Amino acid sequence: MHNLTISQEVAHHLLRIQAIQLRPDNPFTWASGWKSPIYCDNRISLSDPEARTYIKNSLSAAIKGYFKDVDVIAGVATAGIAQGALVANLLDLPFCYVRPEPKKHGMGNQIEGSIQPGQKAVLIEDLISTGGSSLKAADALRAEGVEVLGMVAIFTYGFEIASENFKNAGVPFYTLSNYDVLVEEAVKLDYISETQLVTLQDWRVNPSEWRK
Repeated sequence: MHNLTISQEVAHHLLRIQAIQLRPDNPFTWASGWKSPIYCDNRISLSDPEARTYIKNSLSAAIKGYFKDVDVIAGVATAGIAQGALVANLLDLPFCYVRPEPKKHGMGNQIEGSIQPGQKAVLIEDLISTGGSSLKAADALRAEGVEVLGMVAIFTYGFEIASENFKNAGVPFYTLSNYDVLVEEAVKLDYISETQLVTLQDWRVNPSEWRK
């Protein structure tokens, strides 16, 4: 893999550990209600030391490259929690995580961990679809006086709506890999058939209306 770009290497890892599931004939339903022939479960990388280490190092390098002033790493619950903790440990930085909404019992916290107004945070997410859950986490941090420098994620489906949402929210984001690279590598590795490729390309054109 040494001659590949980071985005290609991450795609190779995700394919190797079968974090990418293709089900054109029995589509997945996302939280948004969208139907999809593909599902990316980056949590599986936590169980594979090689993939876990590569992703941890790559996320950390992206933060050091793009967000040098970071004071605290914030994981987006739930899938961003473990990834964020690994990165915070490597960078020797404080860590917190952000729930989708405040707890309904106990302290009622939405942000778990110690944060202070004026701190500069970088959010860690496993993947970006529309960006909705990620930006809710940014709003929660901002409400506590934390400056959100941006977000780093493992993977993005590359939807235009996500780019617009992040831009409108004033949150720069960077991802290690993306849908186009993943599909390209999947074809090279014979991970998907020509028929599946056509399905994936059709879905990508208008995912919100696909197979409604």
